[in-house]
Amino acid sequence: IAGNLSDLVSKRLLVAVGTALYIIAGIMYCLAHSTGMLIAARIVNGLGFACGTVCLATWVSLLLPIRHMGAGMGLYGIVNALAIAVGPALGIRMQAAVGYRPTFVMSLVLNVCAFLVVLLVRNGGSPARRAESPDGHGQVSVAGHLRHRLRLSNLVEPRAIPLALVFMMFAIPYFANQSFLVDYIAARHLQHVSSDLFFVFYAAALLIMRLTMKDLFDTKGFRFWLSICSLTMLAMLGFLTFLSNDWYLFGAGVAMAGSYGLMSSVTQAQAVVIAGRERSGLANSTYYMGIDLGMSLGPVLAGVFYGRLPIVWFSPVFMLTMPVAWIIYLCFHRMIHARRS
Repeated sequence: IAGNLSDLVSKRLLVAVGTALYIIAGIMYCLAHSTGMLIAARIVNGLGFACGTVCLATWVSLLLPIRHMGAGMGLYGIVNALAIAVGPALGIRMQAAVGYRPTFVMSLVLNVCAFLVVLLVRNGGSPARRAESPDGHGQVSVAGHLRHRLRLSNLVEPRAIPLALVFMMFAIPYFANQSFLVDYIAARHLQHVSSDLFFVFYAAALLIMRLTMKDLFDTKGFRFWLSICSLTMLAMLGFLTFLSNDWYLFGAGVAMAGSYGLMSSVTQAQAVVIAGRERSGLANSTYYMGIDLGMSLGPVLAGVFYGRLPIVWFSPVFMLTMPVAWIIYLCFHRMIHARRS
């Protein structure tokens, strides 16, 4: 829904709505006194996230020329990756230092600042197209409008679905590791290994990679990046399999940056390129569906494997996601490499 709306109305409006929902959720977190209120706050938070992330990515893509889409989305991905890596680590440390409520208050302050920044952006991201009726006067019946809106192609971007599925195979190991890394290290009796360093290494490596490789995003094809990122994902899982000290954690963090981190920018840029500017919102929302599925399946599968397999097999079993990613790619490579102006 957010992707469809972002192709029809101002991006500033939708991002502002998403940020406002974040603020409302922040207030609910600060005032929560029950599990039910926390769940309600989480739902509002999720609605704001869905609206804000999809529309913000679409807004950025409209400001970029197609020939520099990869480099531009790579730079956009840097701040995303830093937020994902630094945010949880900072939140955990603040909670330990000052408690939950002051931590939520600080998050609320940051959301208010984000809302003000959105209002200050000059280019509001007007829609790239305007729906018109067959007679060219822009008048459509309510029934006709509803039938048009309820079509599958107006809920997702069909050309981006294979890309989303490929990226989902990278998201599954990432979110499985994010959810169970602390438990995995404890089960391996590696008390001297600091799990929070993994995210620090990941963020630092990703920042360096995206800044130094930004020109390659527009000169190398999707298959090149899929090859590189598949190998580095396997390397990451290998480092965790043989984890014994912080140096292995360093290798895992760097390899995760070279796999999930780089693949996220490559996939998002390719989705916009093959869908075209007029459907960039739907392309971005379809891309985020791949992340959402990986975010859901990763921890679920990790929980199953953690409880039923010997701990030594926890990381190797996720290596199976890479062959699956290649099977999806080979089945739909013509669609993935198609371009639309």
